[in-house]
Amino acid sequence: MATYSKTNLSASTNGKQIKVAATATAGTLIHTAQSGTSGWDELWIYAVNSSAAAVKLTIEWGETTSPDGLVEIYVGPESGYVLVIPGLIIQNALDVRAFAGTANVIMINGYVNRIS
Repeated sequence: MATYSKTNLSASTNGKQIKVAATATAGTLIHTAQSGTSGWDELWIYAVNSSAAAVKLTIEWGETTSPDGLVEIYVGPESGYVLVIPGLIIQNALDVRAFAGTANVIMINGYVNRIS
């Protein structure tokens, strides 16, 4: 039977938001999945924009190849948290990274359901 444990994104310090500083690939590290192929990390990622204009956010999902490894979304100004990754799974120590059209205005928060 699978075991679930809830934890923070690996690049988050004490559950704090992760500021997206990168404006191009390779993006700011958000999470590194658990090693191996016997378990999965289910990610729930939210973004918030602190600027006065919409900003394009690109999530690099385990790779940087377009369109296979990229998720793109515009995050509106003062919109509150926007769901960016709705419980997708990843494994084998792959990285999830993010970059934005404007540096340091998008913050990422979320959690991981670690399945083993």
